[in-house]
Amino acid sequence: MVEIVQERKQEASIPEMDEGWWASVLADEEKFFRENKEVNCKPCESKTTSQLDWDCIKAVYADDEVVLLEVQGYNRGGLLVQGAGIQGFVPVSHLVDFQAEVSDEVRQQKLANYVGTSLYLKIIECDMESERVVLSERAAQAGEGKRKELFTQLTEGTIVCGVVTNITDFGVFVDLGGVEGLIHVSELSWGRVEKPSHVFKVGEQVKVIVLQVNEANSRIALSHKRLTPNPWERLSKIYKTGDVVSAELTSIMRFGIFARLDEGVEGLIHISAFPETLRKMNIAEHYTPGQRVQVKILHVDADRRRLGLGLISEE
Repeated sequence: MVEIVQERKQEASIPEMDEGWWASVLADEEKFFRENKEVNCKPCESKTTSQLDWDCIKAVYADDEVVLLEVQGYNRGGLLVQGAGIQGFVPVSHLVDFQAEVSDEVRQQKLANYVGTSLYLKIIECDMESERVVLSERAAQAGEGKRKELFTQLTEGTIVCGVVTNITDFGVFVDLGGVEGLIHVSELSWGRVEKPSHVFKVGEQVKVIVLQVNEANSRIALSHKRLTPNPWERLSKIYKTGDVVSAELTSIMRFGIFARLDEGVEGLIHISAFPETLRKMNIAEHYTPGQRVQVKILHVDADRRRLGLGLISEE
């Protein structure tokens, strides 16, 4: 059962996800799936996808049934399973007793050990056109019929708790009790996120707010950052151009330095905004992440979430 922390109606602070947003998210997810499916693949030989019983697959998916399938092969991303007219892929993040953060050698050995065993699984996604069937051992733990129950509970604006199951470059997947939702990288933090793995770890419990639910495609959009006030909305009210404030350096780049204000918002100190005596120096030799410096507010663009900063010389 998903833990619903708080229910709230959809407000202006939770805008509708436009098609462009979903298109970019799904494109990233499709790329991730293809890469996982194609790397080091040990294919099943006894049945091809063209021989699959799609009527059976769709019925099992629609009824949210738990099925017992045999592991026929594996690749770096997960297991290839088959049985009773069903053949599909189980991502490692959907295996109950599998630690994803291990060396490649250990990972390969652990996956190889699954071959020949049988797992209780649920179909969490099926697409006949792309011949794609994705299954989950984790979802099967919730029991049959849970998906429909969860989708009736997970309404837009609901705050829920879940467990991080997988982390990719484009976001974080969260198990909500038998159904996974995605926190897109843009919804992790109001600040800049270099890598989602810097924000969360696999297995970590996380509180999120539901942005959008699409039961037909089993897509659930989540946000972590919207549980806290948007600092950009008040940044332009508390600072004006020319103000000098303290900031913490977060990233040293070739073209400048990113620095975080105490409000949690990051801005860029472009090299052109350095004191003239520092512009020709090696930035990394003089500054390090975590260091606190004095910066000048050059401009605040809350709509585009852009903050320009100038570096104040220590001399």
